[in-house]
Amino acid sequence: MDCIFCRIILDKKDILFENDLAVAFYDAFPVSQGHTLIIPKRHIETYFDLNSDEIKAIFDLSNKVKNHLDDLYHPDGYNIGFNAGVAAGQSVMHCHMHVIPRYKGDQENPRGGLRKVVKINHPYHNTNK
Repeated sequence: MDCIFCRIILDKKDILFENDLAVAFYDAFPVSQGHTLIIPKRHIETYFDLNSDEIKAIFDLSNKVKNHLDDLYHPDGYNIGFNAGVAAGQSVMHCHMHVIPRYKGDQENPRGGLRKVVKINHPYHNTNK
């Protein structure tokens, strides 16, 4: 099996939480302490390929992950999200939700959150509107 996330599902050694359709585990390359991934057990590429039961399963696990991270690390906030496709930064082609704990002072000015991912001077961003 070429998919690293499918191997995690099969090996079951790094799994924090699991339900019938999804699993959660710490990101191997975390951007913050506690950075966790939640993935469907079925190998599919993006969020848009999930069925409604898989979406529910992933979001159910997100609450378990949040409670776990709150108890363990006491973050001050969270970013959660999906990268869908290479152009959006997806590097593993197995759908995955990032649960990223945020801490006061981890960014000089966190205002705007994920909006800072795309450069403001991108040609599709028109500041004259």
